[in-house]
Amino acid sequence: MTFSPASPPSSAPSISSAVPATTGITVYGCGNDEAALFRQLAPRFGVRATLTQDAVSEDNVGLTSGNRCVSVGHKAPVAAATLLALRQAGVTYLSTRSIGYDHIDVEYAARIGMTVGNVVYSPDSVADYTLMLMLMAVRNAKATVRRTDLHDYRLHEVRGRELRDLTVGVVGTGRIGAAVVDRLRGFGARVLAHGNRAGTAADHVPLDDLLRSSDIVTLHVPLSADTRHLLDERRIRRIKRGAFVINTGRGPLIDTEALVAALESGGLSGAALDVLEGEEGIFYADCRNRPIESTLLARLQKMPNVLISPHTAFYTDHALRDTVENSLINCLNFESGKQHV
Repeated sequence: MTFSPASPPSSAPSISSAVPATTGITVYGCGNDEAALFRQLAPRFGVRATLTQDAVSEDNVGLTSGNRCVSVGHKAPVAAATLLALRQAGVTYLSTRSIGYDHIDVEYAARIGMTVGNVVYSPDSVADYTLMLMLMAVRNAKATVRRTDLHDYRLHEVRGRELRDLTVGVVGTGRIGAAVVDRLRGFGARVLAHGNRAGTAADHVPLDDLLRSSDIVTLHVPLSADTRHLLDERRIRRIKRGAFVINTGRGPLIDTEALVAALESGGLSGAALDVLEGEEGIFYADCRNRPIESTLLARLQKMPNVLISPHTAFYTDHALRDTVENSLINCLNFESGKQHV
C-alpha cells in the first residue's frame, strides 16, 4: 500500500514544473480554525482550496470537481463506498489531517487506485498534554478541583505522588512517545519503554515487563489490527497494582470494559483518557442537552480518579498550522510525483 507522510518544511516547497500553476484540493470536515489557515496558506503554496465543514460522503463528492486531491479530518470514518465515489469522481489522492489513519481503509483505497497520506505535526502538543494528564492523575487533581468548586478546602485524604519517585512505562517510541520520554527525564522519573524506535533514552523492555513494573503506563502507538485492545483484560490484570493508565493515542488501544472493571475493583489507582472507544458522535459535540449513549463513558466520568478529555491533546496553534501546511504540501508532492512509496 502506498503511504506518504509529509514533513514540515521551513519554507514553501519548490513546485515542480509538472504541477499545474494552480493545484486544487477539496478540504472536508473543515472547522472554522482550519478554514482560516487554509485561506491564509493555500494561496502562498499556489493551491486552490475548496472548503466545507461537512464530512466527506457519497452525497458531496461533487465538491471535488476538477481536483484530484482531497483532505479529510480524523473525526469521521471514510466508508469504502465513499472512497469508491471519490475515485469515480477523479480523486486519486486523499490526505488525512492526522497522524493516525485508522478511519480510512487504506488497503481498499490502494486497490481502487487511490493514494492515502497522513500529516505530521508538532509532537510537543500531545507530549505536553500527556505529561499534564500524568501530573493531574498522580496529584488527584479531578477530586481536588471538584471539592474546591463546592467550597470544600480540606486536604484530600489520599496524598499525591511525585514523578521522580515513580516508574513510567511508555508504550510506543515514535515521535510523540520519544518526546514524552524526553520530558520525563526532566522530572527525574525512571522510564521504561516498549517500541521499535532505537535510541530512545529509556530502558527498553518487553511489554509484559513494562506493565508489571510501571507506576504509570502511557500509550503512544498507532491503532491497527495488531494494537486494537493492546491493553486487553489479560494485560490489564498484569499492570502493577495501584498504577495509573494514560491514553492520548486512540481509544480502542484499551479494552474499556476491562479498564472500568480494574478501576472499580481498585486494581488501578486511576486513569486519564483523552481518547475513548465509541467516542465518535460524542466527542466534538455539545451533549449538554441530550443523554450520553455510552454507558462506559458515563461510568468513567462518575469516578473521582478518572480524567476524561475530548480528544484534544493535539489541539494547539502550532500543531494546527503544521497540519494545514502539510496537507497542502502533501497535495503538491503528489501532483509533482514526489510522494513516498
